[in-house]
Amino acid sequence: MSLEHKLATLPTRPGVYLMKNEAGEIIYVGKAKNLRNRVRSYFQRAKDHAPKVRVMVSHITDLEYIVTDSEVEALILENNLIKEHAPRYNVRLKDDKTYPYIKVTLNEHFPRVLLVRSRVNDGARYFGPYTDVKAVRETLDFLRAVFPVRTCRKDIKPGASDRPCLNYHLGRCEAPCAGLISKEAYGAMIDEVIAFLEGKVEHVIPKLTQKMQAAADKLEYEKAARIRDQIQAIQKMAERQKIVAHHGEDQDFLGYARVSDLACVQVFFVREGKVVGRDHFLLDCSTEEDEPEILGAFIKQFYAQAAYIPKSIFLPLELDEPEVLESWLSDLRGSRVYLHVPKRGAKKALVDMVMENANTVLQVARSREERREADIAEALQQLEEVLGLEAPPARIEAYDISNTQGKEIVASMVVMIEGKLAGDEYRRFRIREVQDGPNDYRSMQEVIGRRFRRGLQERADGEDGKFTAFPDLVLIDGGKGQLSAAIQVRDELGLDIPFISLAERLEEVFVEGQSLPVNLPRNTKGSLLLQRLRDEAHRFALTYHRNLRGKASRSSVLDHIPGVGPKRKKALLRHFGTVKAIREASVEDLCQVEGINRKVAEEIYQHMHGAEGGA
Repeated sequence: MSLEHKLATLPTRPGVYLMKNEAGEIIYVGKAKNLRNRVRSYFQRAKDHAPKVRVMVSHITDLEYIVTDSEVEALILENNLIKEHAPRYNVRLKDDKTYPYIKVTLNEHFPRVLLVRSRVNDGARYFGPYTDVKAVRETLDFLRAVFPVRTCRKDIKPGASDRPCLNYHLGRCEAPCAGLISKEAYGAMIDEVIAFLEGKVEHVIPKLTQKMQAAADKLEYEKAARIRDQIQAIQKMAERQKIVAHHGEDQDFLGYARVSDLACVQVFFVREGKVVGRDHFLLDCSTEEDEPEILGAFIKQFYAQAAYIPKSIFLPLELDEPEVLESWLSDLRGSRVYLHVPKRGAKKALVDMVMENANTVLQVARSREERREADIAEALQQLEEVLGLEAPPARIEAYDISNTQGKEIVASMVVMIEGKLAGDEYRRFRIREVQDGPNDYRSMQEVIGRRFRRGLQERADGEDGKFTAFPDLVLIDGGKGQLSAAIQVRDELGLDIPFISLAERLEEVFVEGQSLPVNLPRNTKGSLLLQRLRDEAHRFALTYHRNLRGKASRSSVLDHIPGVGPKRKKALLRHFGTVKAIREASVEDLCQVEGINRKVAEEIYQHMHGAEGGA
């Protein structure tokens, strides 16, 4: 169906539309109260459109649409599709997939407090997202110093009687695994942790004071002293919170700044009248994007993944279709949410302060980004000149091999596009043909052959697959030997791609046909870029290798006993602690383990005493 026919047959219902270019890529996702009126407007009165819209429309060759029952449903779908496809012409958060959360595992009998990278509906309580991972880790360190919450991964149930670990003896855990704290008492401590994370810092102090006094009354002076130290640490934290109101409401205050194609939105989190935190988020946007669209896009993307939505959100300007946003936010919160634009008074002053903060952060981020872009351009230019390339390499692929004495041999392929690591393009390989001990040359030849044969096949089939895009430069981790081995495969495949290698000891760069390294000093920008790429390839290969090695090491003699599955294996290890202790146990001892009957116990005993070696 042609684009003209689709435009002529658009429905008048609410929905989402997806604009595509000639290559079939989704370049813009939008929502509409009336699909026919909204989509057709792009192709009418072009001179009235902003430059960004005119450029976008010139690239549209096809469109799709999805009908929804309401504008709110369209908004939700639009947000999900933007996150999934990252269209070029939509405003979107930079690196939004990496934002961390603090997770309190309320779905466990004895909850833990963790840093996680995604929020799922698993019964846990989440706080965030945050942009500063370092600050999140510092918060977790503070919490664990103040509240002795467990950090182990054990599945602890009430009444457990394991041996307490070192953290208990260091005062860092109350040892629920050993039954030294009840579920109720532990839960009360978790309530204090949650109150702290909610910004209700001062709420925690009276409860801790009561605990301190009770410990002192029982002459438990060491425990009372620990609680006193906790109170002092929390009081210092409370002193940093600025009081902005005395009404006790939860509110968010938003401000923004924009320079060219980069925008910054600052959020101040006010809980019970106090500023308990702030965070900033950078967004990619077009230079023609107007402020309401930038702020509206941020609200949709940020609050869709936010762990908490307050009753009131204060903004510096009016948004397009605020009623739809309020309705959507209210559904997420479960009660009414209001968007306000204060005109005067204390709230207007706080919005102005947030705007000022956003501008300051953006200026710093912009200057940092400009320096980074300049450094990347200089590095790529340097590689072009020193390596004799036809142009600065837009796509560089790096390869590394990892193994332990020839076992679990793996390879990594790491990609850098325009001087930036492109994680979505990374690939990893298990080496199949080298089984007789370590051989980096043959391993490198295998991975190069597999990668480029697959790419050539995809091109021949007209696919746009994982290996279709070819690099402008290939970096091999190693010296002249590894480089020669890789080049041999490249030439057999008839490829015209420059290959180089980077020897780790002296950071020397070797190129084809030269016995001596090229003149690229180790501290120049070009050399540092290659080192960064090589180190990333090494990290990626090593991580994969460790995962495989870990799976192999977790295999034990227990895995080969008939009648002993994962559940019984776990029960045995929990009861005895080690495979050695299981081997030394009698049949009667084995029968004491939950889920082990006498027949299985005898099978385990016979197998363990007939098997050689350990776990």
